[in-house]
Amino acid sequence: MTVAENLAHIRSRIDAAARAADRDPATVRLLPVSKTKPTSAILEAVDAGLTRFGENRVQEALAKWQELAPEHPQVEWAIIGHLQTNKARDVARFATEFQALDSLHLARELDKRLHQEGRRLDVLVEVNTSGEPQKSGIEPGEALSFARELAAFDALHVTGLMTVAVNSPDADQVGACFDLLRGVQERLRQEASQVSSWDDLSMGMSGDFELAIAHGATTVRVGQAIFGAREYPTS
Repeated sequence: MTVAENLAHIRSRIDAAARAADRDPATVRLLPVSKTKPTSAILEAVDAGLTRFGENRVQEALAKWQELAPEHPQVEWAIIGHLQTNKARDVARFATEFQALDSLHLARELDKRLHQEGRRLDVLVEVNTSGEPQKSGIEPGEALSFARELAAFDALHVTGLMTVAVNSPDADQVGACFDLLRGVQERLRQEASQVSSWDDLSMGMSGDFELAIAHGATTVRVGQAIFGAREYPTS
């Protein structure tokens, strides 16, 4: 199937999942994840109506931006993977969105670099809802104090929260991660509303986005179901 056909199929599944949850499908944003994919595949998605793409690695996203920006300035980039502080300068140059904020040190560096560029950045706070030590994100119990500190960084436009659920065939375990993020959202809405409305919940990927929608996701990050298996170097 082509990228356009895959996109149509994913959109129909998103719509069906939203309606099953008694939600308006328009309240769920699809963020296509284009990591490891060539710009030709991204342009197929652009032709199908998409303009913002998620990338895990800053250098890969930067290279794609540099290639596409001259003829396709409407294409925007969301960095969704863990970010080292020394890459903040690059993100400040070109990214529209960053979904993996998990330290005040990084927030401070991003804010500084964004001011230098004269730009603002949509930001989501990443929360580790699975309890897995290998995953990034702040602990749920730290979210309130962390969120309140973000008020100091006016180049960061905080829009909500992101998580990566446990990788499990058990829907209850996965759903528990999503419910935990919603619980964090509710607390922040009550006690950190001066920082953000916390409306955006980015959760759910190719294997679990329908479940995420049932649990309140407003953004789902879908890669392989749109673009096919990822293409990693063999050497």
